[in-house]
Amino acid sequence: MTVQLNHTIVAAHEKHGSARFLADLLGLQVRPEYGPFVPVEVSNGVTLDYMDTSGPITTQHYAFLVSEDDFDVIFDRIRGAGLTYWADPYHRRAGEINHLDGGRGAYFDDPNGHNMEIFTRPYGSGGD
Repeated sequence: MTVQLNHTIVAAHEKHGSARFLADLLGLQVRPEYGPFVPVEVSNGVTLDYMDTSGPITTQHYAFLVSEDDFDVIFDRIRGAGLTYWADPYHRRAGEINHLDGGRGAYFDDPNGHNMEIFTRPYGSGGD
């Protein structure tokens, strides 16, 4: 059996701006609107399909595994945008990054309060 994640819907109060926010930080493209969705595709073909909602948004977590070089570029964009970032998903260690499994990781919020993460080593991979 082959099972692959193809897409997930990301609730937003302004789907175009929210998709652009993520795409700009991660260096990705916003794809053309498809029905009610504004997709942002990551390198493994999975899309985050932003969809407007007028109601409250339940915070979700989205984690992006990136290379060491990409981490540097993305992290510079996060700081350049003046975003608060944290070393932990609970937002207790502001202004820090983590070094779990010998890699680096940081969390930041998108405009809708979703908890976004960039990291360089899969957790549990046993790095230094």
